[in-house]
Amino acid sequence: MSSTWHILGAGSLGTLWACRLARAGKAVRLILRDPQRLQAYQQAGGLTLVEQDQASKYAIPAETAESRGPIHRLLVACKAYDAAPAIARLAPRLAQEGEVVLLQNGLGSQDEVAEQIPHLRCIFASSTEGAFREDDWRVRFAGHGFNWLGDPANPATPEWLEELHDASIPTEWTVDILTRLWRKLALNCAINPLTVLHDCQNGGLLGHLPEVDAISAELARLLHCCGQPEAAENLDEEVQRVIVATSANYSSMYQDVRAGRRTEVHYLLGHACRTAERHGVEVPQLEQLHQRLVKNLHARGLPSA
Repeated sequence: MSSTWHILGAGSLGTLWACRLARAGKAVRLILRDPQRLQAYQQAGGLTLVEQDQASKYAIPAETAESRGPIHRLLVACKAYDAAPAIARLAPRLAQEGEVVLLQNGLGSQDEVAEQIPHLRCIFASSTEGAFREDDWRVRFAGHGFNWLGDPANPATPEWLEELHDASIPTEWTVDILTRLWRKLALNCAINPLTVLHDCQNGGLLGHLPEVDAISAELARLLHCCGQPEAAENLDEEVQRVIVATSANYSSMYQDVRAGRRTEVHYLLGHACRTAERHGVEVPQLEQLHQRLVKNLHARGLPSA
């Protein structure tokens, strides 16, 4: 089987993974959106990763989805709402015994992808690493974190996991990947929408703690009701810890809104509300928060799905 890492999405995390794999001598190919993006990338001469103010450029080969050749191992590092459409375009190239690693925020997009490619192994990922784009094809590594990978349908560890360790990508295989994803979703739901509605950095939520606590309590109850009690454990305490630890940061949703970009609300707060409805759990605080956020996005001319 080919050992090439095809990476779909040259955003912050896609670039971070691609550069570290290339630096470690692993075979990497980028898959870019269209011929225009491919031309722009080729003119730039590669991806640049900035670590501790040291910039390194990596001339990683790139192609479009319509290029020829099978894909055996694919890292999907695009936004949650782009994952399923991107897989639909790539489907003819995905090898029968291939594997797809899904590095999306929230929940829901993973199932959308898996339903399209039932013959392939879909591995879910949850990351706490920090990176942001300084410019096209240039990303700054902003914060050390960790990556958890797992497959709810198959607990066997993939052979290529060692390649990630070789590339200094901190990774652990877990059979509880859904717990990790639900925990991260809950943290995002408790923090990100409120930073948009109150127009503040994460630390600004310290002035709205009763609202934060009420939302955290509903999220914890929802997690218990949908079979994720571990993800609910001390959720309120961790929400406040994250707010304090990242007090000077702007949430990813806040940054998307300020830049006029589509948010991932459908796979975060929207997914939580849909799950509550499916399980018959009343979550009035979450539903009200979702409605306020949708109204805010529509007023800015941004989609809410």
